[in-house]
Amino acid sequence: MTSMTTTQEPDTRSEPNYGTDPGDPARAAIIGGVGETLSAEAVSRFVSAAFAEAELDGERVCLVVPDGTRTCPLPLLLQAAYGALAERAKQVKVVIALGTHQGMSEDHLGRHLGYVPGASDDTYPGWTVLNHESWRPETFTSLGVIGADRLSEVTGGLLTDTTVEVRINRHVAEADVAIVIGPVFPHEVVGFSGGNKYFFPGVSGPELINLSHWVGALITSAQMIGTRGVTPVRALVNEAASLIPTRRLGLCLVVASGTDTLHAAAFGTPEDAWAACAEISAQTHITYLERPVRRVLSIMPTKYEDIWTAAKGFYKLEPIVADGGEVIIYAPHITQLSVMHPQIAQIGYHNRDYFLGQWERFENEPWGDLAHSTHLRGQGTWSAEHGERNRVTVTLATGIPEEVVRSVNLNYLNPADVDIAAYQADPDTFVEPHAGEVLYRLGSPQAGNRVGESDGREPDLAGLDG
Repeated sequence: MTSMTTTQEPDTRSEPNYGTDPGDPARAAIIGGVGETLSAEAVSRFVSAAFAEAELDGERVCLVVPDGTRTCPLPLLLQAAYGALAERAKQVKVVIALGTHQGMSEDHLGRHLGYVPGASDDTYPGWTVLNHESWRPETFTSLGVIGADRLSEVTGGLLTDTTVEVRINRHVAEADVAIVIGPVFPHEVVGFSGGNKYFFPGVSGPELINLSHWVGALITSAQMIGTRGVTPVRALVNEAASLIPTRRLGLCLVVASGTDTLHAAAFGTPEDAWAACAEISAQTHITYLERPVRRVLSIMPTKYEDIWTAAKGFYKLEPIVADGGEVIIYAPHITQLSVMHPQIAQIGYHNRDYFLGQWERFENEPWGDLAHSTHLRGQGTWSAEHGERNRVTVTLATGIPEEVVRSVNLNYLNPADVDIAAYQADPDTFVEPHAGEVLYRLGSPQAGNRVGESDGREPDLAGLDG
């Protein structure tokens, strides 16, 4: 069997920025830092001052914010933004950056944004709150095409004969100013989330979503996740954002995972604010283990409603699992592989080489679906002679029927048989009680690696949370 070693650090790159603006933290307004805790009052003052200095008088403003799969104190931030924009902005729309996730219900939106469901106008008078409805063609407007030569440059030569149309939510393109508000975390597709990523894929058309995720899959999640600086996918996202006719700003955040506490906030262009927060996130949301483990039990918060989103319980833990080991995704509340991508049941879960080695079979499938498949299946190899060989076993302990789980090339465990206490007592098992945001890697603190913080949620008696 071909050796498939556990990834410790992403490969360095010969071309640092892939022809795009990497952002400069020195150009952003910043509050807080690594290990700091910001009070609600300090955050409100910072947002008010930052928005006051921006040229927003008489402008149509579009606020692009994350959905419920991201930890973020949006009620605090939006109430501060409301105070700063009142009697200044001509119009304010809040668009939920769903990407291709399912829409949020009114009850969920109310909890997420901090208003009584059905009465958003009582808290945010005059504002309009909208889901990004990726399933409706009329949602989008075209910004143009990224040509093959430019696409080759920004992807570091990973794609050389492809073009892509860039489409975005029309509310963003029709605004005078678009402000992304959201956290920065290690991310399997782009390195670190946040910044322009809230535009692409947050409110973009499927063309760029599929292509950008496939570029990430070609590099592999294990190589990409937690990579600092501009990765090929970050460069692609930045290039697409440069086509937006609207003036772009960013309020980027470093959140204590699972809490409403902020360590830092930065305001400026999306590139500058993101660069400032990504460096802080790298020292906050990555924890290092000195030795690999045989098994991981990833306990998924209930905010992840299907495997498409709960797969983060694999991405964030894969790097610490020994060859031949196992990751168990424990989420008894999940009953579907994907609400919005049911075709993943036909594709199944396979490693990158499985698809590349049989590209004529899969090239017409949505590349974003193929990318998700590889991200959850992890590192491995495929050949016509030996078939598919994967580095680790991926086991679902969910409400999804056993026959469905096994049919998509994953292992099954009855969630009723999961004894969390027994796993915690097992020296060969690492239990992550709130998986999905904190990244784990192999490395020694003596090598200069800072030990990041754990998720701050308080577990309930079942080991799950809301």
